[in-house]
Amino acid sequence: MPASPEDAVLERVANPHPDALYLARFAAPEFTSLCPVTGQPDFAHIVIDYAPADWIVESKSLKLYLGSFRNHRAFHEDCTVGIGKRLVELLRPQWFRIAGFWYPRGGIPIDVFWMTGPAPEGLWTPDPGVASYRGRG
Repeated sequence: MPASPEDAVLERVANPHPDALYLARFAAPEFTSLCPVTGQPDFAHIVIDYAPADWIVESKSLKLYLGSFRNHRAFHEDCTVGIGKRLVELLRPQWFRIAGFWYPRGGIPIDVFWMTGPAPEGLWTPDPGVASYRGRG
């Protein structure tokens, strides 16, 4: 496991279907990082959707990259948007979005969403599939 997100090597491979408009989804339901203030663990369900252009992300490198956040101190917004920006820089996809559904700590759940812009016409963009936090209700 890389010691930090900066040390992690994300790899890309050629898109086997560059002529097709399709969506690839990765879900990381056990994502963890550390609170930059207290050092306590934060937990999230991360959903990454993108429409590849010339490149796709190599899944093992993505798994190791996401795992490298375990000892990384950052706010929820920084983790979620930072992951998105790094993947967009690497892959240059037609479209990209990331959803970070963070579990509450201190009584407040924080959900963070970021995308590159409107989805291309004709791209099926399913709901991220993760309900917002409802507590016991």
